[in-house]
Amino acid sequence: MLIKSAEFITSAVKPSQYPSVDFPAVDLPEIAFAGRSNVGKSSLVNTLVNRKRLVKTSSTPGRTRLINFFSINKTFSFVDLPGYGYANVPAFVQKSWGPMIETYLSTRDTLKGVVLIMDIRRIPGQKELDLIDWFKHFNIPEVLILTKTDKLSKTKQIKQHILIAKALFVDKNDLILFSSKTRQGKEEVWNAVERLMGI
Repeated sequence: MLIKSAEFITSAVKPSQYPSVDFPAVDLPEIAFAGRSNVGKSSLVNTLVNRKRLVKTSSTPGRTRLINFFSINKTFSFVDLPGYGYANVPAFVQKSWGPMIETYLSTRDTLKGVVLIMDIRRIPGQKELDLIDWFKHFNIPEVLILTKTDKLSKTKQIKQHILIAKALFVDKNDLILFSSKTRQGKEEVWNAVERLMGI
């Protein structure tokens, strides 16, 4: 994918604030990015669009508290969803995230699929399984990514790859290995995203 432009559109917490034909004159096909706090979601998006700071990154979990929309090549949008779990934020803020994300995923007609991002060093838990089941229930296609592969040796990567596939009840070939540092998996992620959009 040749990236000609990547621009922030708007942030939202409810449907009336989402980009639309009326505001801000954008109604593009969307790919959403979801994952636990601090799994490298922002770094993944920045790597895909060849930008260092399109999406703000932070070592502090829970910094992304809004749904952020970005126009890519003025032809489709990336949507950065707030991270879930282990976020260092007040309980009342965490409670608002679930309904906010669920409303977006269940009502957004322009949504073409979700990229679910997981840290390869962690075995996914019930929240990941619930999310995947939820995607299937609402017929939302998903792409499964294991990030931060540069943090592990090749031997440990292989072991974790197999364990995570078993934990998610998927074939290990359905999990894309990715590193924002080495750019491992960048082309595979783009190929998966383009398939979701029918490009």
